[in-house]
Amino acid sequence: MSFEVYADGTANLPGSLLEGIRLLPIEYTMDGEPHTYLGDIEHLDVHSYYEDLRNGMNVKTSLLNTNLFLESFTPVLEVGRDVVYIAMSSGISGTYNAARIAADQLMEEFPERYVHIVDSHGCGFGNGMLALRAAELSKDGMDCRKAGEILDEMVPHCCQYFTVDDLHFLKRTGRVSGATAIIGTTLNIKPILYGDHTGHIVSCANCHGRKKAVKMLATKYSEKRMDLSSPKVFISHGDCLKDAESLKEMILSITPDADVMICPHEPFSGAHVGPGMLGLFFLGKER
Repeated sequence: MSFEVYADGTANLPGSLLEGIRLLPIEYTMDGEPHTYLGDIEHLDVHSYYEDLRNGMNVKTSLLNTNLFLESFTPVLEVGRDVVYIAMSSGISGTYNAARIAADQLMEEFPERYVHIVDSHGCGFGNGMLALRAAELSKDGMDCRKAGEILDEMVPHCCQYFTVDDLHFLKRTGRVSGATAIIGTTLNIKPILYGDHTGHIVSCANCHGRKKAVKMLATKYSEKRMDLSSPKVFISHGDCLKDAESLKEMILSITPDADVMICPHEPFSGAHVGPGMLGLFFLGKER
């Protein structure tokens, strides 16, 4: 490995894909009780987590702070290795800025070393995809600076579309207004949201009913996908596996040789989108 790759628990990666990737923990509270999520989605009791959300559990998330990055990166730099960190979108969290402050401080302290912070403009597999690519580049022996350029160029092609089952979770975080949440819930309106080119979550369509929303995710894939051989496609879900499997079938009907992975959605952004969230992540022509 030519440089060390860091991500955090928001990358949504299962343990089987973590070779060459160091995960930083994420912190959140559930009704005031602190929890630390170390990042391997396979070790999270997903059903219990989302069931707690369904039952009204109040979850609050915390950004990763500058001290955590300083403590994590310093030992790596001390032994003469560079660092790439894939951050969740600066449009939804202050974590990227905290990591950027740490990187600038560390490169002053270690002028012969390089720390590259990637603003993924995404979350979940939206930054997990980039972490996987970073690990491949490191394994291939690529220089850290060149790898950083490649990863930054990938960001506009990391497509991430999702729908939610309960608009009130988006209302709590200011993504939709209270009136919109009430009207949407009453009329069974399901939004299609995506991470735009600035990393903010915006709506791009509204569907009447869950089935149409799931089909619309597949339509977005058909419209945006790159013409790649055996493309990697990632699906995450907030405890709605059947919908995830239905979406996978739709993706395979469009691209039969696609390598489609289904995983539960991680708890950090999961607290903001709620149970029933269904997300689709892939490399596309544009966001």
